[in-house]
Amino acid sequence: VQLKNGSNEHEGRVEIAHAGQWGTICDDGFGVKEADVICRSLGYVGGIPTGSEQFGHGVGRIWLDNVACVGNEDSIKQCPHNGWENHDCNHAEDAAVICSE
Repeated sequence: VQLKNGSNEHEGRVEIAHAGQWGTICDDGFGVKEADVICRSLGYVGGIPTGSEQFGHGVGRIWLDNVACVGNEDSIKQCPHNGWENHDCNHAEDAAVICSE
């Protein structure tokens, strides 16, 4: 997981690697639990979701949609979702986070 286009390393559009390619996560159902899992996996205390308009639109694959974390997962890949690349989104709906240091 990486955060792109933030003004510092603890914020940005969420990108996830799968099948050797980076892609984005759709913001449908993306909330505090999902942001917390992403930020904790990057070594932060937690995080909050924010709109992607702040960090620009991604390009390429949209890997995940309707991600529904319990909140205690170690990786966003462990959270239930629609299936890889099964989505009804465009890059205007890319998920983004601001992580707490």
